Amino acid sequence: METLVGKVLAYGESQAEKTAVCFKNVTVTYGELKERVMGMAAVLRGMGVEKGHRVMVNAVSKPEYIAGLLAVQYTGAITVAIDKYAKPENICDIWEMTQPDVFLADGKKLPEQIKTASLKHLYEEGAVKQKETAYTAPEEGDLCELLFTTGTTGKPKGAMLSYRCIYANMLNTCRGIGMREDDIVLNPLPLNHSFGMRVLRSILYLGATVVLQNGFTFAKEIETNIEQHRCTAMVSVPASMEVVYRQTQERFAGIIGRLRYIEFSAGSVSVDMKKKLLALLPDTRLFNTWGSTETGGAVFLDITNHPDKLASIGRPLEGIEVKAVDPDGNEVAARDIDTAGRMLLCGKMRMEGYWEAPELTAETIRDDWLYTNDLIYVDDDGFIFMLGRADDIINVGGEKVSPIEVENTAQEYDGIRECACIGVDDPEGIVGQVPVLYVVSENGMVEEGALLKYLAERMEKYKLPQEFIQVDELPRNQMKKLDRKALHRMYGERGSVDLMNPVICNLLARRSVRSFTEQPIDDRILDMILKTGYYAPSGHNMQTWRFTVLKSKKKIEQLKEIIKVKAMENKVHFYGFENPKVLVLVSNDRRNKDGIQDVSCAVENMMLAAQSYGIGSVWLNPLMTLSDEPEIRELLHGYQVPEQHIVWAAVALGYPKAPGKLLAKKENVVHFVK
Repeated sequence: METLVGKVLAYGESQAEKTAVCFKNVTVTYGELKERVMGMAAVLRGMGVEKGHRVMVNAVSKPEYIAGLLAVQYTGAITVAIDKYAKPENICDIWEMTQPDVFLADGKKLPEQIKTASLKHLYEEGAVKQKETAYTAPEEGDLCELLFTTGTTGKPKGAMLSYRCIYANMLNTCRGIGMREDDIVLNPLPLNHSFGMRVLRSILYLGATVVLQNGFTFAKEIETNIEQHRCTAMVSVPASMEVVYRQTQERFAGIIGRLRYIEFSAGSVSVDMKKKLLALLPDTRLFNTWGSTETGGAVFLDITNHPDKLASIGRPLEGIEVKAVDPDGNEVAARDIDTAGRMLLCGKMRMEGYWEAPELTAETIRDDWLYTNDLIYVDDDGFIFMLGRADDIINVGGEKVSPIEVENTAQEYDGIRECACIGVDDPEGIVGQVPVLYVVSENGMVEEGALLKYLAERMEKYKLPQEFIQVDELPRNQMKKLDRKALHRMYGERGSVDLMNPVICNLLARRSVRSFTEQPIDDRILDMILKTGYYAPSGHNMQTWRFTVLKSKKKIEQLKEIIKVKAMENKVHFYGFENPKVLVLVSNDRRNKDGIQDVSCAVENMMLAAQSYGIGSVWLNPLMTLSDEPEIRELLHGYQVPEQHIVWAAVALGYPKAPGKLLAKKENVVHFVK
């Protein structure tokens, strides 16, 4: 049978000059990849790696990871991909379970019992190592990969993927998405995860080109990669596309709309987002794939060609069987939420079982069917609708409520960025459970009464959330999938006090806004915003600051243009702003050693005050460097800013043309001293 290694070796001969892998400014052709794989395999054999052995590989999004995987499989050994951010204890757990020959990684500090070798050095050595022994294709039932996923107990589970399983997965992805050999696919996904690996294998199987990127944190990197490498396609998880959309805003369609297709997986795209993407990307084909570590991509929804099935997860491909069963394992004709059943799948794409976990394997695979914990029903056209995991379904006095249905309805309410529904014990003790909705707003707080009215007009009374909890963000796992268990923990731990009060919501919701509408700011509101500035703390209560307010569009543009020129001359960063109604220059006497701190407190107060009124703001600081440039000082003199004052900050204010960007926040910056 065909294997990925065999295909790459063949492409190394037939299309040696074609680019196989891109990473930043590095490109690797199929000819080069073939040579590296064979050379690295020779080194691994010299280290004692043989057929059936295990080799752990650190899943960095770089060419050496791809070559390392293929080299291990060239020897007949089994690859064990490890999350590049995995903690030492997680690595030790998998090491103990799999007993590998070696861990190919760089920069990891691990216990002595874990034998490591540099993946980077192995990649470099592979370029010069003399090649040996020809590649011998394995049997289809031989194990190829162990792909680890975390179970409900938190213990890692190793899905055993045979060559038969992986071959079926590659074919399913190529057919389900319509991938082509001339595609150049941007893959920012973790390469130890089922989705990222499935796409990577399929690209190389077709002889297409993969562009690697380390995550979705910055939309600018996506734009650069699409332009630089002329990408025709991209893969994404739903939450990450939302981040890209918020960061690029009006530029989103111009950047992403160049792609021939986008595939989403590792979670379903919300109905609201599907509608938004269909409108924004009329020339880009959109797919949402349901899959798992145990099955790979199995159910495919062509969003573009089935706009009437947006709530569905799609249909299984030919060769994949899906059915629903009741709690006793009897097949049911699941046609709606009341007759829904547990989803089972059968086909060559499923795993062989879990590594060294026979009881769990027997529980999951029965009579060749793989049991999931997802509840589904199927419409007359064969489209599958997922209600959620069986333990997520909310039982309200005997009525079944799908959290996904509640979320899809609420998601379309203006002002909600995302939401999540869970079932909690009925505080009245009458109906067993009631729905609760966690809400993340676009800007500030959502008015709960209006939201409840909106939902009441669109769904049955028993489905209505009995409580709305407004939060800054929803808990997600590494693949940005919603973590409902974390929501249940949050609900149980919050006690009688809701920490997300209006003040906290306002603090966490503030974003930088650089583009504004023509709507003027009421003078009374502006006065209150300025008041919060000069009511801020001041070192030794010196209050040597000054707030210079520009409301003239002509004067604001004049200052902006001079700042742009001088910033470029002095190599000072200046990101600019568009059409603010007000520009506030906050200055302080340079002789006051606390001056910059005083200004910082004042500016933060003003921006938070503006946020509370629905007014956008952005903090601009090039003048802290450029205040004494002659042309700028002349303007400041005209504004009656004292000669001894430095403008430590400028604040642009106005009603937002679009919501500000939500950038990723580092979570490892807090350290408690015991």
